[in-house]
Amino acid sequence: MQSLTTLRIGTRRSALALWQTHYVRDTLRTMYPSLVVELVHMTTTGDRVIDRPLPEIGGKGVFTQELEDALRTGAIDLAVHSLKDLPTEIDRAFTLGAIPPRAAPFDALVSRGGHTLATLPDGATVGTSSLRRRAQLLAARPDLRTQDLRGNVDTRLRKAADPAGPYDAIVLAVAGLERLGRADAISEVLDTDEIMLPAPGQGAIAVQCRADDATTRDLLAALDHRATRLAVAAERAFLAGLEAGCRLPVSAYATLADGEIRMVGRVSDLDGAQPITVRGTAAEDDADALGGRLADEALGLGAAALLDAVKRGLPE
Repeated sequence: MQSLTTLRIGTRRSALALWQTHYVRDTLRTMYPSLVVELVHMTTTGDRVIDRPLPEIGGKGVFTQELEDALRTGAIDLAVHSLKDLPTEIDRAFTLGAIPPRAAPFDALVSRGGHTLATLPDGATVGTSSLRRRAQLLAARPDLRTQDLRGNVDTRLRKAADPAGPYDAIVLAVAGLERLGRADAISEVLDTDEIMLPAPGQGAIAVQCRADDATTRDLLAALDHRATRLAVAAERAFLAGLEAGCRLPVSAYATLADGEIRMVGRVSDLDGAQPITVRGTAAEDDADALGGRLADEALGLGAAALLDAVKRGLPE
């Protein structure tokens, strides 16, 4: 590896994005004590547009495009993303130099009354802007109402705690709450098999760099976690095989054990009444193939029609 003395990392400004970036920075500094790491703070479309639900913003990379633009021009050497925000189709100019060990991929219910999903009052209002979460909540509790919820983790928690606010509960990622020291707010971790599968890549961090930057790629290799990379590869292959983006109600969760990848994927309609769930296993070296095979199985069961119906109800 050629000598590299300074590394510039692009990051969003939210507390969670900064936690993830600081984790990458501190790990690199531990591994390479002489390395100087500079943070370059940026604002993305998803950060600027906070008065509209995420599905209405549309397009790919609402939380990543500006970081990729800076990477392309050489303003930064690498970008740190929440992997679930990164489109499955990545420009060939870039590569995922590292995917560190994944945090808990699950979703959590946060209720100021301490309710679980089962004990929420009839007709309770749950805050979420995720169509995936909305569909699976309604599949478990058709009586619930959902209402859009935007903002960073602290903002969402304040809204959930407001007794005059519209929310009886909200849904957030367990990983984000744990990383920010707010696991105490969790009323219930939602069971993956019975209630809510996570978004593909949820809980994982992606460290992106230029594909032709061999020096940075070699440096990042030490951060990579093979089991996490294989699991999220299967999940993202499922998403790609469905030609679905992160704004559509598609869920997937894969694990690696004893040389085998196990995955469950789900495609939902908006009210969760007709979910299509598929499961499969494969050798660990066939992670991408497993995701693609399960996507084909879901399409054969009618997933395309469900997703088309969802797309027709979204802004272009």
